[in-house]
Order: sequence, then C-alpha cells, then structure tokens
Amino acid sequence: MEVISRLTFASVSYPFISSNLNPTPMLNSFNFRVLSWNSAPTNVAEAHLHRLLLRKLNPANDRVVGISNFGCSCRLDLWPSWRRHKRLFFQNGVSTIRWEVKKCSPKFYKIVSNYEKCKRHIYVPFVRLVVGVVLLMSVSVALNQGPSWSLSEENRIFLEAWRTIDRAYVDKTFNGQSWFRYRENALRNEPMNSREETYTAIRKMVATLNDPFTRFLEPEKLKSLRSGTQSSLTGVGISIGPTAVDQSSTGLVVISATPGAPASRAGILPGDVILAIDDASTDKMGIYEAANILQGPDGSSVDLTICSRDEIKHVVLKRERITLSPVKSRLCEMPGSAKDAPPKVGYIKLTSFTENASDAVKEAIETLRSNNVNAFVLDLRDNSGGLFPEGIEIAKIWLNKGVIVYICDSRGVRDIYDVEGSSAVAGSEPLVVLVNKGTASASEILAGALKDNKRAVVFGEPTYGKGKIQSVFELSDGSGLAVTVARYETPAHTDIDKVGIKPDHPLPASFPKDENDFCTCVQDPSSTCYLNGVQLFSR
Repeated sequence: MEVISRLTFASVSYPFISSNLNPTPMLNSFNFRVLSWNSAPTNVAEAHLHRLLLRKLNPANDRVVGISNFGCSCRLDLWPSWRRHKRLFFQNGVSTIRWEVKKCSPKFYKIVSNYEKCKRHIYVPFVRLVVGVVLLMSVSVALNQGPSWSLSEENRIFLEAWRTIDRAYVDKTFNGQSWFRYRENALRNEPMNSREETYTAIRKMVATLNDPFTRFLEPEKLKSLRSGTQSSLTGVGISIGPTAVDQSSTGLVVISATPGAPASRAGILPGDVILAIDDASTDKMGIYEAANILQGPDGSSVDLTICSRDEIKHVVLKRERITLSPVKSRLCEMPGSAKDAPPKVGYIKLTSFTENASDAVKEAIETLRSNNVNAFVLDLRDNSGGLFPEGIEIAKIWLNKGVIVYICDSRGVRDIYDVEGSSAVAGSEPLVVLVNKGTASASEILAGALKDNKRAVVFGEPTYGKGKIQSVFELSDGSGLAVTVARYETPAHTDIDKVGIKPDHPLPASFPKDENDFCTCVQDPSSTCYLNGVQLFSR
C-alpha cells in the first residue's frame, strides 16, 4: 500500500463494547494492525485513511455479521491533536465499538485485516468473559436477594422459627410456595419492632401452610401443652379437633370427653360440635386457641354453645383439676363359658397416651394376670392420642414381632418402628381392641399395628383419621412450634389420614363405654349389648 501519512497507530484490537449499549455485536471479532510508512498528517491524508478503513472493514464485517455494506455505516473521527490518545468510533446503529489510538509519530502504517488469526485468539477470552459475567451476575442477584441490613433480635426469633419449619415440616413444597422467598419478603415487609409483632409475623407465616396441626405456641401455651401430656390439668375434660379433616364444616368437634369430668357430667358426647366459647364463634378459631380458652383457673366458668344431634344447647361448665389416670382395668368372669371362650377376661381402658402410660398398662396386665386372666380387651374408644413414643411402647407390650408403623415424608418411607418381641409382656393371649370415631392419632397407630399384624380383632366404628405426626420445638425465647414432621402408614401400608382404621366388626349401638358396665355386656345374654366370648374373640 502507498505511503499516505506520517501517523503512527499502535496495534488495535476489536471489539471494545460500549457499556451503555447492546453487546450483541460481540460477533464482530477481528482486529487490525498498522504497519509503518511515511507521510504528513494533512486533511488529504485523513480523508485517504478514512476511505482505506472503509474499504478494509467492509468485506471483513460482511463475513462476520452478515450485513451487506456494513463498513459504510462506520464513522471515522480523526483528531487534529495527534499527541493525545484518541478513539475511533465505528457505529452500526446497535452498538459502539471503541478503538484506542495509543501512539502517534511521524511514521504511518498501512492497515491489514487479520480476521482468522484474531478469531482464534479472541474465542477463549470471550468464553472466559461470558462465564465471568454470568458468575458476577449470579453473585449480584444472590446478594440482592439477601437482606443487606443487620438483623435485630426480633428478626432472629423469626428466622429461628422459619428454620425450624424449613428443616422439620413434612411437606417440602410448603403448601405450594417458595419458602425462601417468603422469608425474604417477611423480613422486608413484616413489622418486627416488638416481641408481639414478631409473634404475629410467625403466626402469619405458619398460617400459609394451611395445616391445622402445625401452630405457633407462645411461652405460656407451650407450658400448657406440656402439662396436657402429664398427669393432671385444669379444664373441662374434653379433647377437640376440626369438625372435618377437610375443614369444610364450621365449629370444633368433641373427639372425646374424660369420664367423670365436667363436660362428661354435663352430657357432652364425642361428635358434638362446639359452635361458640364464651359467645365467641369457633368458626375461625384454631383448635389450640380453643383448647387454651377451655383451660383456666380452678373454679372458673366457661360457657359453651353445643350442637348435639341437631339440637343447639348452651352449657355452663366449671373448670376443675382433672387427674389424668390413663389406665383403668376390670376383671370379668364369663359364666358357663363355651368351649372356645376364655373363662376370665381382663378389660383395660386406655384414655390417653400421657407420660408413663405404658408402665400403667404393664401394671394393669400383671394385676389381671394374678387373677388368672387368659384374654384381654383393650378399649381405645375416645382416646384422642398423646405422646407418640408411648404409643410405640404400648404396641411392644402386645406384639412379639412385626412392624408397628412406617414413618413417611414427601419422598416415601423414611423410618420404620418394629419389634422383635424382647419387651412383649402379653404377646400370646387373645386380644380384642375397641375403637370409635374418638380414637385418634397415637391410638390409631396402636390399633392399626395390632390389626395389621393379626394380633387383635378390632370392634367398633371407623376411627378419626389423623394420620400425621407432630413434634414440639422450643425456641430460644421460650416460645415454641408444634410442627407436622411426618405422616404414618400402618404395617399394611395403609394411609389412614382422613379415612381412619376400619374395624373388623361393629359393636352393638348400646355397648357401654364405662368399665363397670362392660362386664354386663359379656355376662348377661338378656342385655341389648350382649356379646358372648366366642363372638368377641372370633376372627
């Protein structure tokens, strides 16, 4: 090429992308080198250089971008002060490519296209650049999503509750929501300037799970819940639950009424619906909020509006100290027993799975055995459950071997409780289990284990159908969470949630629930509730 100017260009690389425009033209990957020759920097030389650049750029860009006459859209700006660093701007309407003139001298260079060589040199740095930008953007997004402020003590209490549910809750879809996004939104939008505001935020978070058995417990409610699994409490003596497991009905249902307690003496029965407590409707009231209201100081009163068999009635109950004796027993002799009927039957009424309930059952068995009992009836009617470990221990009393229950989560079976007979106290005598719609939770685990292992014959009606297991977690400030941690299946892999345990045989409608009247129904053939020994223990 002819010498046209005394201008010196250093090596110039392409592309340099303007930060404020679309980076699409990164496809235009080539460079130009400037080779030396001599001339004077005149306007003619500048015009000649302009034409030269257009001629050299045009075919190269046609190959890369696929836009004909691309070079014609370039603009070349040469500045009169040659001793300063200047930029040449080549603009195609989509982006601005920046070229740096790093050196000027009396020597001039001709321009040579080196497209293929530069494409190889630019490819690897370009890939590295893209990966780096993606990583940078990912880190930036992560930082933007996370709270940029310092956490207060109230925030930490909220996050402790959030983490507890995140780790323990059985449904890892969290009722179809993004649990992490909920945390970030709550920290940004929910007021947490006081402990009460923090508790409100936690209650609101728990409510999004739409699970009536997962709930937040203030410190006093946590203490009350723990007292309910111990030997005594102050209240009216009823266990309650949602009117239907699908929550399509209003009010709260009475699952069971403790014999001899104020509610039982007032004629409140399992299946009755509580419509109001102290004139406050139970339509939107949670079961644990209602339970907290029903408990109170010894001697205080509570007004209930009850729907019993389509009849609305108002009942005023006086709270009293209720001793929870989980086990009652009775010996029944069968007069003139048939050949296949046991002559002596031991009746055991288990009312709840409180602390040491398994020890009380063992003691009752040993007492009845000392009177030569050779068959047992285990009555779980109106037993609304209690401590899961006690249910497992009581199952081991009756089973020599077999699975007691499968613990499942959203991915399937995660744990198995079984027994090999090492702790079986009564693993061979004939056994009958009595159930009704007030039999729930741990009682259903026990009844299902005995039924599916063919250890017992089950009489009664379908049970309540609470197939989920809760665990209680205490937070650092003394409050707590009761969280549904798993669902369970019986040894036959039956999910009883919302269905219940189906009995082998029904009981006569007039069959009594009191241990003192039980013997009459198995001894007196003229009784309307009569069941002889053969009927009772036959499969």
